[in-house]
Amino acid sequence: MGALLVMIVVFLGFLIAYQGYGKFIGRKIYALSKTAKVPAVEFEDGIDFVPTPKEVIFGHHYASIAGTGPIVGPAIAVIWGWVPALIWIFVGSIVMGGVHDFGSLIISMRNQGKSIAEFSAKYINSRIKFFFFVIVFLELWLIIAIFGLVIAVIFMMFPGSVFPVWMEIPIAVLLGYLIYKKGRNITSWSIYAVIAMYITVIIGAWFPIKMPAIAGIPPTGVWTIILLIYCFIASVLPVTTLLQPRDYINAHELIIALGLLVLGVFGAAFGGSLHIVAPAVRAAPAGAPPLWPFLFITIACGAISGFHSLVSSGTSAKQVRNEEDALFVGYGSMLMEGVLSTLVVIATCAGIGMGYVNKAGQTIVGLAAWTDHYRTWAAAAGLTSKVSAFVIGSANMIESIGIPKVVAMVIMGVFVASFAGTTMDTATRIQRYVVSELFGDLKMKFLTGKYIATLIAVGTAMWLAFVSGASGKGALILWPLFGATNQTLAALALIVATVYLKAKGGAKWLVPGVPAVFMTVMTTWALVLNQTKFLHKNATLLIVLNIVILVIALWIAIEGLIKFFTVKPEDKGTPAAEPAEV
Repeated sequence: MGALLVMIVVFLGFLIAYQGYGKFIGRKIYALSKTAKVPAVEFEDGIDFVPTPKEVIFGHHYASIAGTGPIVGPAIAVIWGWVPALIWIFVGSIVMGGVHDFGSLIISMRNQGKSIAEFSAKYINSRIKFFFFVIVFLELWLIIAIFGLVIAVIFMMFPGSVFPVWMEIPIAVLLGYLIYKKGRNITSWSIYAVIAMYITVIIGAWFPIKMPAIAGIPPTGVWTIILLIYCFIASVLPVTTLLQPRDYINAHELIIALGLLVLGVFGAAFGGSLHIVAPAVRAAPAGAPPLWPFLFITIACGAISGFHSLVSSGTSAKQVRNEEDALFVGYGSMLMEGVLSTLVVIATCAGIGMGYVNKAGQTIVGLAAWTDHYRTWAAAAGLTSKVSAFVIGSANMIESIGIPKVVAMVIMGVFVASFAGTTMDTATRIQRYVVSELFGDLKMKFLTGKYIATLIAVGTAMWLAFVSGASGKGALILWPLFGATNQTLAALALIVATVYLKAKGGAKWLVPGVPAVFMTVMTTWALVLNQTKFLHKNATLLIVLNIVILVIALWIAIEGLIKFFTVKPEDKGTPAAEPAEV
């Protein structure tokens, strides 16, 4: 099947899914109401709780959940073949990821914008609240620490992206000032901001910036420190100062980047140079773990990701201005992430075949190019390999529509770095909420303040990043835990949504219930297989933490199952009145 046909069929499928299944979930399963009380209005404070137009909050939400997840996951998973990767992206986004994200968002909105850890206690029992906090804290801890390294690596690989990524900050602050303080038109001024952003991209392409080592700290370590300091500042500012306007710029940047990729697919396909060169199925790549269950752990954000439940219930639920907007923000953004992941599959399975420079400096094309990059699991699994496969393949396609490859490479580098930065500082803000909630429950009010809680979030990530040395790569020690931990959280969020809907009566619970069972089985399976690998390697820290995660996952699953069979519509954990259907 040709790359162009694959893209068209998948995109049409996502559109039909949103109009059909998505709206069915909104109207019939969650009974959305435009007049229902929402946290953004009820608790409006101009800092965290801010009623926001759905187009703006969509930009924030999408930029936060996307990051590099829908890029690096598919970019490695295609080692098993493009067909399994694409099927999981398509089906997973529609019936699992979209259901997970939207459910987490709307349940949080009906619980004062509280995090999933908080409302899990309400719908299951108070015993699991602490366990949820452990899983959530661990996941965010890893994300904050590792994404600093991710961006640092991108800056090292594509130094032309440094200037535009940092210039986006003052551009965004100015945009926020003009919109929220001066009342300027958000659409027109955001377009001006995007134009300014792409001017900096062109400047960056011709004037790359390379970070030197400073005081014995390698460039990756220097960048990680700078980025963590930035995250502290960004996450304590009101969302209208930087987060919302920057993410609105990112949303436009996303549309432009996706548009360029789509045009690149058309241009390269009609030019006769774009063909899917990767094998359809490759069951046993050298050194790779088994396709089942690891495909479903490797591709997370592009199909379903537990981190999304943290964004939905951490920041977005505090900004969505009415329930009806939640469908567009929660379910719609997940399908758009599936769109991005689909383009990643095309870039890494077809675009890379248009031209790839191997380690010997030779330019190779076709199947030879793909095979050289994906010859073994070890060759393709590194961060540099994942990002470069996407960027090179994308730049090849974009070049076919007349954009110089050097500029195309910077555009894609900025795209990846910008979204990684959004994920990083959103995770910091959410971790601040988590820390505040946890210490609030422990009656340690002096640790719940905005600045102290953020300092704890950033400080613990800083420690992890530098625990193994000055390179800032310390989080890589625990990174083997991330995939299974992330998908475990997704399974647990679906369990909470299942119990929530079971209390409403009828068969509504099946919508999140079936995905909950599937993800629980896949993640438990992966955790067990990982444990055997860690035992074989005698990796004590990974062994201990993996056991903790496995025990917590099984505990919450069992508690959820017990609650499922005992819950009644009259339970106090269920709101007495739900919004009427629209």
